Amino acid sequence: MGLSTRDKKRILIFLIIPLLLLVPIFSDNFALKIIAGIVLVIYVGFIIFLRDSIRIKEIFENDDDLFITSDDDEDSTELTYDTDASEDFQIISGSPTVETMKIETYTQPIRSGKKMVVKPENLKESFEKIAFEKVPEGVNHDEQFVFVLEKLLSVIKETFLAYSVVFYWYNKRKHKLTLEKFVTDSTSFKEEDLEIENDILSKIVQKEEPELLTDILASAESDVIRYYDGSQGIKSFVGVPLFYNKTLTGVLALDSKAKDNFGIETIYHLGRFVRVIAIIISLFEERFTDSKSQERLNALLKVIESSKKFDNENDLYEIIVNAVEDLIPWDVFTFVFFDPVEQKFKILKSKNKKPLKYVGENLEVQLEKTLVGKAIISGSAVNIEDTGDKKYIRFTENEDIHFDGSFLAVPLIYDNQNYGVLCFESLKKSIYSNSDIQFMKTVSKLFSFMVYSFSTNSILKKLLSVDVETRALNYDTFIERMENDMIKANDVNVPSAIALIQIDDFLEEGTLFEEDPFPKVLMEIKEMIKSEITKLELFGRLSARIFGVYFFNKTTKDVFLWAEKLRIKIARKPIAVLSKQTTFTVSIGVASAQGKSDVSEVLHNAELALNKALEKGGNSVKSIN
Repeated sequence: MGLSTRDKKRILIFLIIPLLLLVPIFSDNFALKIIAGIVLVIYVGFIIFLRDSIRIKEIFENDDDLFITSDDDEDSTELTYDTDASEDFQIISGSPTVETMKIETYTQPIRSGKKMVVKPENLKESFEKIAFEKVPEGVNHDEQFVFVLEKLLSVIKETFLAYSVVFYWYNKRKHKLTLEKFVTDSTSFKEEDLEIENDILSKIVQKEEPELLTDILASAESDVIRYYDGSQGIKSFVGVPLFYNKTLTGVLALDSKAKDNFGIETIYHLGRFVRVIAIIISLFEERFTDSKSQERLNALLKVIESSKKFDNENDLYEIIVNAVEDLIPWDVFTFVFFDPVEQKFKILKSKNKKPLKYVGENLEVQLEKTLVGKAIISGSAVNIEDTGDKKYIRFTENEDIHFDGSFLAVPLIYDNQNYGVLCFESLKKSIYSNSDIQFMKTVSKLFSFMVYSFSTNSILKKLLSVDVETRALNYDTFIERMENDMIKANDVNVPSAIALIQIDDFLEEGTLFEEDPFPKVLMEIKEMIKSEITKLELFGRLSARIFGVYFFNKTTKDVFLWAEKLRIKIARKPIAVLSKQTTFTVSIGVASAQGKSDVSEVLHNAELALNKALEKGGNSVKSIN
């Protein structure tokens, strides 16, 4: 290799020194020797001075750590670079603009340890963004725990420079690892549960002790690590078991693409992390248990404290669905009710929290080969932890349900009779624990009594001829007797008429009174109507607010005058409700029944007259001949 230009220049410069040394040796002239010596000293001194000055200049111009000072000189290392005086250099910059620091933007350096660190302007804002990060609102306890776990896994990943960090729950009964959360740089992570086999995660479960791999062969990666879809180039792995109440509960695992990235000390550090996770689990479990118990208590108290009567199936469903809202988690709730009249189990109502395709209402439940049918026949709760294991029929063979999850059916048994089934379905698998099932079996006794009471009352009401509340004839009995009296009136050729009396709405119903005043008003108006009729007239309650009076051997004009008298009497009489007194009004429609044999036609005409009275604002009487 030839000499570079810089080396040639150095040789020429230093050749002058031996030439100057030869002058005193071969010259006899004393003055010449002195001159040569002085020149030699100056020449050497000039070279030394020039080299040192260039070195100092280069340090001041190129050293990036100029403002970093050390408190301990023995620990600092000085870097120097040699250059020749004859060499020139240029600073190449992408922008000709030179940035300068203004006095108002200058930040005082903060001394930390041995070095001076420049404090960023947004340090406080960035720190508070991390420190004050809020837990997402509207999430349950499980989602809150996952949020905290994700933050902790992120810290572990950054601390140990890992490629992936993953946490699995260990399901001892199913002998599998259930994925909870992971943080990874990979796009090929398998978000699924793992069966216990012969991989490294399974080995941690089987031995219940940490495992460390420092050099994984590329050919063995897919067999050792099973939570990737393809090869990732993983070289190092470390995993530790998590114990809760001295029982193996989960596995925390890390991997890296670098060899020997983890060591024995990593296992010790991860031991502290899994201990923190175990403490977090205990805190969440305690908080969740207390909160869940309170929610369940409040839900049951609502049922007990409810003053609302359920007069039909919809009222009954509303009370039950409001109660189960906070008892156990579910995405779809279905209330199967036993119809005492048709002697069949039917879907009364189905509430869907998510846009899931499910069964409709009034669908008859098939007892054979269905999950609900099994609960009805056996009288025991049916719990399916994974409806995707095989083809399950929930209600009927014609159902169209295509999602997997958990299914729970709790029968409503009272006095050895089945009155229905409460069905819960969730998109999460294995969500209903044994304690949840036992709790629902206990609570179902309360709901069973409610359904029993409703069913019994429904049967009794159908056997009774009078309205339970007012003791007036019920609708069916009133229509039947009215039809008979109309036939008699036609046979003897006497007039007859019907009056429909409706209690007008009042604005104060929900604002003026602390309680619902309608029952009190209903009874008072009923008594005033009965006081104005004789035993020859038929008196019945046709709906919640409407009474009917059929008059035998009276004309429409006679009934109209009677109605006006009744209207004025009711409007003028104050009714005491709780500690207040106020007046209430009625609207009356009158229709003739003379010469008619169709009861529905007469009722229709009376309803038309009543609607005309209501159109005038109520508190009026209208008639149709």
